[in-house]
Amino acid sequence: MDIPSKYEPHQIENRWYDYWMEHNFFHSEPDNREPYTIVIPPPNVTGVLHMGHMLNNTIQDVLIRRARLMGKNACWVPGTDHASIATEAKVVAKLKEQGINKSDLSREEFLKHAWDWTHEYGGVILEQLKKLGCSCDWDRTSFTMDDERYASVIKVFVDLYNKGLIYRGYRMVNWDPEAQTTLSDEEVIYEEKQGLLYYLTYSIQNSDEKVTIATTRPETILGDTAICINPNDERFQHLKGKKAIVPLCDRVIPIIEDEYVDIEFGTGCLKVTPAHDINDKALGEKHNLETIDIFNPNATLNSFGLHYEGKDRFVVRKEISKELEEKGYLVKTEQHLNKVGTSERTKAVIEPRLSDQWFLKMEELTKPAIHAVLDSDEVKFFPKKFENTYRHWMENIRDWNISRQLWWGQQIPAYYFGDGQDDFVVAESKEDALLMAKEKSGNAKLTLSDLRQDEDALDTWFSSWLWPISVFNGILEPENEEIKYYYPTNDLVTGPDIIFFWVARMIIAGYEYRGERPFQNVYFTGLVRDKQRRKMSKSLGNSPDALKLIEEYGADGVRVGLLLSSAAGNDLMFDEDLCQQGKNFANKIWNGFRLLKGWEVADIPQPESSKLGIEWYRAKFNQTLTEIEDHFSKYRISDALMATYKLVWDDYSSWLLEIIKPAYQQPIDISTFNSVIDIFEQNLKLLHPFMPFLTEEVWQHIVERSPEQALIVSEWPKINKVDSSTILKDFEFTMEVISGVRTIRKEKNIPMKETLGLFILNEEKMDKKWDAVILKLTNLSEISYVNEGVDGALSFRVKANEYFVPMGGAIDIEAEKAKILEELNYTKGFLQSVVKKLSNERFVNNAPEKVIDIERKKQADAESKIETLEKSLAGLG
Repeated sequence: MDIPSKYEPHQIENRWYDYWMEHNFFHSEPDNREPYTIVIPPPNVTGVLHMGHMLNNTIQDVLIRRARLMGKNACWVPGTDHASIATEAKVVAKLKEQGINKSDLSREEFLKHAWDWTHEYGGVILEQLKKLGCSCDWDRTSFTMDDERYASVIKVFVDLYNKGLIYRGYRMVNWDPEAQTTLSDEEVIYEEKQGLLYYLTYSIQNSDEKVTIATTRPETILGDTAICINPNDERFQHLKGKKAIVPLCDRVIPIIEDEYVDIEFGTGCLKVTPAHDINDKALGEKHNLETIDIFNPNATLNSFGLHYEGKDRFVVRKEISKELEEKGYLVKTEQHLNKVGTSERTKAVIEPRLSDQWFLKMEELTKPAIHAVLDSDEVKFFPKKFENTYRHWMENIRDWNISRQLWWGQQIPAYYFGDGQDDFVVAESKEDALLMAKEKSGNAKLTLSDLRQDEDALDTWFSSWLWPISVFNGILEPENEEIKYYYPTNDLVTGPDIIFFWVARMIIAGYEYRGERPFQNVYFTGLVRDKQRRKMSKSLGNSPDALKLIEEYGADGVRVGLLLSSAAGNDLMFDEDLCQQGKNFANKIWNGFRLLKGWEVADIPQPESSKLGIEWYRAKFNQTLTEIEDHFSKYRISDALMATYKLVWDDYSSWLLEIIKPAYQQPIDISTFNSVIDIFEQNLKLLHPFMPFLTEEVWQHIVERSPEQALIVSEWPKINKVDSSTILKDFEFTMEVISGVRTIRKEKNIPMKETLGLFILNEEKMDKKWDAVILKLTNLSEISYVNEGVDGALSFRVKANEYFVPMGGAIDIEAEKAKILEELNYTKGFLQSVVKKLSNERFVNNAPEKVIDIERKKQADAESKIETLEKSLAGLG
């Protein structure tokens, strides 16, 4: 097979991906092998590939490809999340462009548009993952709104309701006025924002007296139903039992007393707006206050907003403060730093709002999940530091608000048959609901048309928390073959930003519905940031186009570039130069292969240097493989790649290929060639999880292979238990000798084609067999062993050994002596300064031990260098 002169990734990537797909290498069915299972964190169906997806899915593909090579039954389940808020927003926006308002459509009509949109755009991100090389089992692609997943969610809701864990309650919730739906506490991001504190005066009824309160939201005075003072506050004793008048709307409200009021904050008087603050709501319930909601669902003011009705809350804030000032109610304003809750999805400022919602009781459900991570290590986090985050959330958990005022999502299976608060039933189907409603109401004449299903949909996370179970149909058929084989899954790769939304909840669901963990290990990736440490975003324009990167650097180059700097849990500072580094690595491997295949092979004796080089590299490979296995066991994927990178770039390309390379226009012996091809194939196996396309291309060029012999299904190398420490130590020593000779050549501009002699004072008793490698890589005419120094020679040391390279007339002896003398004097001066520092008792007694050790090493190095320089000087006569 002809080998192209240049590696062109765009010419081969589609071809090999199609080949893997054609031969079903990604597909898994239960068998007698050990399963290795990963479920993809389902990207939003609205999504396109970004840098975070690239990193996360590259890591998953590395793990799954390695497991496949290790002979495990690797199953990577892909899929997408229906993303209620994001998708509904996109569909509403598209309809608006067509002149259609959501409010003009029935639920069924809207859902048809949503499904059309999903079918048109929903598979984009999965197709993009293929470009990256992701070896998912595409036959198993799931969607959180497909029939199986939908039915699973409904079944779980009914089950939890029947267990008394789901309830309907009138509560203060987080309201997203842009998406016009509630959010759970975890979907609210708190940001510090600079605002104003407004000091307003309220008149006391039947009096000329006024009382001043401070608020950050002057528009909410229109919903005030009390003023609260601390009963222990001496300043306001005279106000007990009196009433105040709300500015502008002239509503008369009571002055109540409660120790909740902080005497030190603001003016010591608190305005109470039960409909718009969770703490005010608690005060309202305690003191039986009226509740006045002043906002419409979109955060414009309603009829309680007087002449501001229909205006946005932030517009009203500016206008009402101006009116309050003009009418003498606004005393002053102050700068005030305030924590403001914003929607994780739409970025809109959240409004606290009283609403009837569905909640899931969490306290009892969390107990097995807390034990699994924090006590038993059944579920392990990498890095471990995220256990603290998990602990804090789980131990302070609140009931989960699971209802959303949306149509795109699983519709809550609650059916109402009357107007009473309890006139509803919860069932998996409308037919079941009818039977239950007849029994509950005692009305046998009820029909299906008398039932009205709850309009709300369930929180998206209420479907994705079942993901590791539902993708194997473990909710609807808990004893099916697949769930018993593939569950629990092995590894989860995700970002720490969804540790509450998803990771914790999946663990909770796993113990509730399978009685065991959903996965064994959770690997938390960092966030991908730019070189300035900024989070990547469209608005900043600092997020590169993922597909363009693949086009420019090749999928393997991008994968290597991402992984080289992505230690678990630490943010990755992305730089395109990393992708260039990955591309250069691919080219290095390709060119090394072309060099190998370009040699003529002959049945001739094997040189001793080649034999030694191969023996050393096999030992080095074994040592590195041990390191790599250790890195993988600790989920140090970046370190595993770096160890592989150094092995192939430095040890294989820079050392082994040079050792075994035949002389110009001479053939290579068949024994060496076959050994190096075998070595190269082992390298490709280590590289394959990181660089699947390049490695498969090269693998198939080495020799013609059947599909069963493809690299993707070959065998991962095994660690050899033989002790190779001696050969590795000897070769390290040999490398230093070679480097010493090369340094002399470089410094004295002596070309490689000019032979030199080498004389060795062998104090270390080094094995002379390595001379063959030294001769090969330095072009020496001879190596001789001596008992004393050599006059007129340059020298260097490796440990206790002294090496002399006679120069003859090649150098100016006097100039060389002057140069050595200059360096000798400098080093003696440096040594004197170090010794002086170490003889200073104050320094030695106070400096950390580490610092003193560094200084002692400096002393030893300087003394060794002085000895070498003095011998070199003496050798020059």
